Parts: sequence; C-alpha cells; structure tokens
Amino acid sequence: MVEVGSVVEGKVVGITKFGAFVELEHGKRGLVHISEISDRYVKDVNDYLKLNDQVKVKVIRVTPDGKIDLSLKQVNDDHKYEIKLEQSRANFEKKMDRFLKESQEKMSDLKRSVEGKRGR
Repeated sequence: MVEVGSVVEGKVVGITKFGAFVELEHGKRGLVHISEISDRYVKDVNDYLKLNDQVKVKVIRVTPDGKIDLSLKQVNDDHKYEIKLEQSRANFEKKMDRFLKESQEKMSDLKRSVEGKRGR
C-alpha cells in the first residue's frame, strides 16, 4: 500500500504535457503533475524526464478513488533534473549560435549578389 508522505521509487511510463506517469511497486501508477516536477518553471516535461527514467517521488495525495499524486520537487533530488535542463539550454544555445552564423553568411552572400547586380 502507498502511504501519503512516503518516498518511493518508480519508473516513468508516460509523459504528457501536464505531467508524467510513474509506475510504482505492485503495478500501481501515480501522476507527477508538471507543477510538482521542479521549483523552477517547467515549460516542457521532457526537459526533466524521459521514458523509463528511474525516479524517487513523494506520495503527496491518494484520492478516495485510488488516484495517486506524486512529487519530484518535494524529494529534494532535483539536481539530476536541473542538470538535464541545463543541458537542454546548452544545446539550444549551440543551435542558436549555428543559426546566427549561417544567417550572417547568407545575408553576406545576398548582399554581395545584390551589389553585383547593381554594378558596384
């Protein structure tokens, strides 16, 4: 039985735009709502979690109909997820740098082409 307040391990078995489903012991599943992933703003759950990730979660609520609400941020094991976010940001910055360089090269080529047609 899953008890409110307990910290348990599970595996991420589903990701949606509003959170992640985690399979706990005995085949039970719970939801980590997007607001319970990190203390920081989470725009995309995939920046923090991937399918089959093993995670520690805290049980924060069990509804009368058996739904289990979970939290990652309350486990204070957020460091691993923050690293993933930082890696995502670094990848984004590399892509932006490459895009800007390619754009500047294309603009330079276009400028030379236009000036050449004007007879400069």
